[in-house]
Amino acid sequence: MGYHRVNVASILTLENISYLGYGAIISLLIALVAVAGGILIGTLIAILKLSKNKVLRIIANIYIEIVRGTPMLLQILFFYLGIPVLYQLIVGSPLRVNIYVCGILAMALNSGAYCAELIRSAIEGIDKGQREAGITLNLSEATIMRKIILPQAIRRIVPPLVSEFITLIKDSSLLGTIGVMELLNRAKIIGANNYNYLVPLVIASIFYLVMTICISYLAKNLERRLAVYDQN
Repeated sequence: MGYHRVNVASILTLENISYLGYGAIISLLIALVAVAGGILIGTLIAILKLSKNKVLRIIANIYIEIVRGTPMLLQILFFYLGIPVLYQLIVGSPLRVNIYVCGILAMALNSGAYCAELIRSAIEGIDKGQREAGITLNLSEATIMRKIILPQAIRRIVPPLVSEFITLIKDSSLLGTIGVMELLNRAKIIGANNYNYLVPLVIASIFYLVMTICISYLAKNLERRLAVYDQN
């Protein structure tokens, strides 16, 4: 019993807590960049899905089906292990990849498939009179979409986008498989060094909970403000 008490005390140090805290920041930043990329990709894919061009609609549907039909871990490994192989086959020289870039790209492309369906649904939910009013003002289709339709659509999907952001924070733990030093990977390292995984995993869980609860609280406040804005 004494061994376990000493072991726990050796883990609960300011250095280890700071080490995990820095990992939490990395996880948060990765998810933030990934969801921003996912929104941009999702907006583009949603527009393609709503296009009158059949080929563009097919391309968008194929992308969504492939991404949503395969695990994110597989997509991460494809960027980290598969892309360098393809590059060497085509170019003939090796490709050095950055694990953080690979991870963020994989997560952004994954998020884009889910955001695309959210944005498409929101765009279709905008009153058709909005588009007709833009046409009456001699605005181009691109201008109508950019200045009238998309701003309203984005406001409508704030709650599911926040949920996607929270999901990406938790899914960032998958990047530990390619060596990214995010929160969970750091917790496992501390556990291995101290022969005790329970304590660092509990601390990591607390960090995840704090991040997700705080983000949910901020999102609810933002949602209320947007609701007031729409009423005005």
